[in-house]
Amino acid sequence: MARTAKKAPSAKNAFEELSRRGPHDVLHGDLALVGLPGIVCTPRSGLGLPAIAFGHGWLQPPRRYLALLRHLASWGFVVAAPATQRGVFASHRMFATDLRTALDVAVGVRLGEGQISVDEKKLGVAGHAMGAGCAVLAAAEDERIRAVATLAAAETRPSALEAAARVRVPGLHLAAGNDLLAPAVANAEPIARAWGGAVQLRTVAKASHLGFTEGRHWTQLVLHGKSEYSTQRATKALLTAYFLSTLVEDRRGEALLSSDIKGTKIDQVHTRGVLTAA
Repeated sequence: MARTAKKAPSAKNAFEELSRRGPHDVLHGDLALVGLPGIVCTPRSGLGLPAIAFGHGWLQPPRRYLALLRHLASWGFVVAAPATQRGVFASHRMFATDLRTALDVAVGVRLGEGQISVDEKKLGVAGHAMGAGCAVLAAAEDERIRAVATLAAAETRPSALEAAARVRVPGLHLAAGNDLLAPAVANAEPIARAWGGAVQLRTVAKASHLGFTEGRHWTQLVLHGKSEYSTQRATKALLTAYFLSTLVEDRRGEALLSSDIKGTKIDQVHTRGVLTAA
């Protein structure tokens, strides 16, 4: 009897699968032990793994993204989130450098009692708000970075909008539909428009600026929005699908990346190319 080809998951099925915890047990620890304040989450073991450096938003501690970091680790990624530049007058240039240093640490240090190593050809960056803009700056300066994802990206100094033109690898940009601090029209849209590689801009319709963060924090008194489960669930699924595709050529989330899903819509005007391995 002839075998039938296995069909790729539909967008709905891919969303359901990738929004849930992955198959790996997760460890998390303190980056300060290897010289950089912050959080690192990893699978329990694995050699030649992909790694992602994640940048926090303005005034936000990395722990406000811990569920996302652990989620990505459960799908096989080493994720490092520096806890630097958390003051009011944060240096965007220095934070971009810290994101690159986090990747250096992931590549150069055997984590998890020596049972974890990272392949320097499988590196990505991501971030929220200020950290998203700094991720763009880092990618523009570091040829090792193969994929970039931003959440409610905010402009930086030096300019993330100008740096975007120098980034030749794929970029996934998630904008918050109800963002009063970093509206897409002045931030994510011009970044996507200038992007030097394949790019997708997608709007999470009901998301606020802080919807991507977890728990409560004093900054909710001065910044717009609050933690939103639906925003975080969509983010987990989309970032997992995106980094699986771009860093390890795993296509199980392909339908999800090319389709609108409940609560999110692809901006076709600012989207071009296909989000696959660079």
